[in-house]
Order: sequence, then C-alpha cells, then structure tokens
Amino acid sequence: MTIKRIAPHALLVAGALALPTAAAVPSGAAAASGPRAAFTLTSSAFTEGGTIPKVHECTSGGNDPRQKNESPPLAWAGAPAAAKSYAIVMRDLDNANLIHWVIYDIPPAATSLPQNVEHAYMPSVPAGARQVYYRGSASLYGYQGPCSPRTVNTYEFTVHALNKAKLTELNNSSSTQTAARAIANASVASTKLSGES
Repeated sequence: MTIKRIAPHALLVAGALALPTAAAVPSGAAAASGPRAAFTLTSSAFTEGGTIPKVHECTSGGNDPRQKNESPPLAWAGAPAAAKSYAIVMRDLDNANLIHWVIYDIPPAATSLPQNVEHAYMPSVPAGARQVYYRGSASLYGYQGPCSPRTVNTYEFTVHALNKAKLTELNNSSSTQTAARAIANASVASTKLSGES
C-alpha cells in the first residue's frame, strides 16, 4: 500500500475552497451599507420621561386656560424600508392602558406630525391619514390629551411601521380597541416615547 504525502500548503488551499461562500456575503454587505439606524420617536415638546406641556392636556372639566387639547409634535426616524404606512397609538399606562389617540394610514413618506392635528376623521395634515373617534371624557375624532388632574400619569406614544398602505378593515365607526388590534397585526416595527402629566 502506497501512502501519498500531501504538502501542508495544499491542505490550506483545499480547506479554504471547502468553506461556504455564503458566510462571507452578509459581512461584506453589512460593511458596504453600514449598520441601520435605530427606529426612534421624539417630540420637540418633551423628552423621554419628561413633563408633557399643559397645552397638550385635555380640556374636559378643566379650568386652566393653558389646556388646549392639542396633540404634540412628533417625529420619527430609522423606520424599516418595508414600511408602507404608519400609525400612532397613545395610551395612559396608569389608567388600564386607556387609549387616548389613534391615527393611522399615515403616508410612508411622512416622518413627522405637526402640533395640533385637526380633530377630524380625515385631518388635512397628514393628507390621507384617518383618526379614530374617542368616546370617553370627550367625544371627538383624534387626540384626547392627558386627563389626570389629581395624579401624575405616564402617557405612551407608539409609532408603528405597517406592512399595509391602508387599513381598509377600519372605518369612521371603528373603536380604539379595534383599531389598535388592526395596527398591531400589521406592525413590522415600532418605537415609543413616554411623558408624564
């Protein structure tokens, strides 16, 4: 029986050829495009965990003239490229996660909402967006600000990137809970901002 000797450098070459080439592709792609920025939500009105200004508080039963029930300005960045629309849900975390605001069908090109989005089913800005009717201490479409005069509650704003351009299963009589479920089902990514009031 003849034993054939293989040169060490030949083994190295053979080993390199045996490595799966796919393993090298992701690292090369990541290096080319760089790390993706995190999906973030911010407001020029307050910082994370900060105090929500009075102008954004509800007017239901309040006597403070600074309370205007105006939605705060919001801006988001780093959303996934797959986003076909956006939706925002605002909850009172200290009151059984009561939903105070749902706005959806926000166009994919949008990266912010202005202060004081119109209280209408279809506000003029952002064009194409729709809002859910709030039934509670007030009866109106859209934003209902913090209403906790005797306690300090935490209010959470969540922006969702959705895999649908339109939530066609919702209409002008859909409840906040129904809308929140539809948004959660279509959400591919989300980010949050909370404030106290």
